Amino acid sequence: MSDNLVQLQKNLGYKFKDISLLKTALTHSSYANEKNDGTQCNERLEFLGDSILGFVSAKYFYENFDYPEGELTKHRAAKVCENALCAFAKELGIGPALLLGKGETRMGGNERPSILADAFEAVLAAVFLDGGLKEASKIVLRFIPREDEFERVKDYKTVLQEVVQRNREEHVEYVLIDSVGPDHAKTFTVEVHLNSNVI
Repeated sequence: MSDNLVQLQKNLGYKFKDISLLKTALTHSSYANEKNDGTQCNERLEFLGDSILGFVSAKYFYENFDYPEGELTKHRAAKVCENALCAFAKELGIGPALLLGKGETRMGGNERPSILADAFEAVLAAVFLDGGLKEASKIVLRFIPREDEFERVKDYKTVLQEVVQRNREEHVEYVLIDSVGPDHAKTFTVEVHLNSNVI
């Protein structure tokens, strides 16, 4: 077993009975495609992990905050957005343990937020399959309750939608101004117009 896998298990606070689950969770599609030998990538685990994360975080907010449904949804969304999951993955040390294709490695894939966020979900699913919901929940609940992240991550699109819903005469138009960067990591500049007023 590699040092990265040993260290990641320590960081998770969970020791796998079936280490192959963790290896699959760390296998990016670019690596599996290059191997072309039946190696499975982490996309199916990511799918499962997304649902586990959604359930555990929803249960946490339901049990701990007396918010209406819309507020619960916003706060949960802020906690499970890509930026938050990327931060969780970095704290756990998932990046160094990832198996990436040569091209993805050259482009710094083990630091890409989308790859790290997806890998976090896949690792969560691997823990669930290996040790059950209780063990997976322990990992989620190490990060979700943090108040320092709670107000910092805001869903501005939802805030805008609320403004429009309160003012029925408003109409929203999104205008693409510019896009820069390589195809895999483009940055877009967009203007939002409310009845021709730019925000």
